[in-house]
Amino acid sequence: MRQAAPRLAAPLGVAALLGAAAALVAAVDPHEPGHYPACPLLRWTGVLCPGCGGLRGLHALLHGDLAAALHANALAVAGYAAFVPLWTVWCVRAARHGGGMPVGALTRRRWALAALVLAFTVVRNLPCGAVLAP
Repeated sequence: MRQAAPRLAAPLGVAALLGAAAALVAAVDPHEPGHYPACPLLRWTGVLCPGCGGLRGLHALLHGDLAAALHANALAVAGYAAFVPLWTVWCVRAARHGGGMPVGALTRRRWALAALVLAFTVVRNLPCGAVLAP
């Protein structure tokens, strides 16, 4: 297992950084102005980007309010949930044979993800998609 320790440095480092960021978001409420920078796209154009509401959603999720998290940014909540199994696979691959993050040869999945993010962004900015706006 000593050989696996250096190989786990990257995934464990990522987990530590994300854990520290999550702790900050849990402690400092994004609903209160002045703590986090405003979205430049929203500020300058009035268009909600795919990440708008992501911090509010994470804050709500960390405080156990799934409904508020989904209302703030459902796509971000899905992304947080998808990260956990991907990170687990990354750890297993790194521990077993030094493999990296499982992202190789995912061209179709990347295009599908890009299309999903684009569709989410467009729909949440239309009147019919107001339920997706934070």
